Amino acid sequence: MIHIAAAIFLKSFCEIGGCLKKSLLKMDAEFRRHWKSYVLQSMLATIALFIVLYFLSMQHAVIIASLGATAFIVFAMPANITAQARNVVGGHIVGLFCGFLFSLIPHPSLVSSILVYSLAVGVSIFIMVVSDTEHPPASGTALGVAMTGITFNVLLAVLLSIIILSAIHRLCKPYLKDLT
Repeated sequence: MIHIAAAIFLKSFCEIGGCLKKSLLKMDAEFRRHWKSYVLQSMLATIALFIVLYFLSMQHAVIIASLGATAFIVFAMPANITAQARNVVGGHIVGLFCGFLFSLIPHPSLVSSILVYSLAVGVSIFIMVVSDTEHPPASGTALGVAMTGITFNVLLAVLLSIIILSAIHRLCKPYLKDLT
């Protein structure tokens, strides 16, 4: 029985290795052809996230992570609909609003906390879909704000970040390449 499991594992590992090798070869050719885009777009994301981290403390890690995911979408997938300013700005505003509303609900126990945080995410998804402002990382903003509450620094950092990311995206869009 152990021999069969080991054989299956080894076969799967080899198949994954073959796919990985093909992906690396394709990536290498793609990178060589467009290396300037890869470097420029990664640097733009780094600068935008530096601004975010300057205003937020590490206690807001969930919000920071959601903005990092937004930077990825904006700079690695600039043609994607979720990278458009309407979706980035609208989605994060929905996330901020839902997170704020659900942070006001008392949640004295672990179960009630989990329920409140889950509802913040679920309601933010619902509102984004209904309002056609889908931006997946913005649900992370809802979760982060529901968990930590909202402060002026969080509000300022998120708003500043989404405006900067959207402005850079709009100004540089003719030069940005889809890296995925």
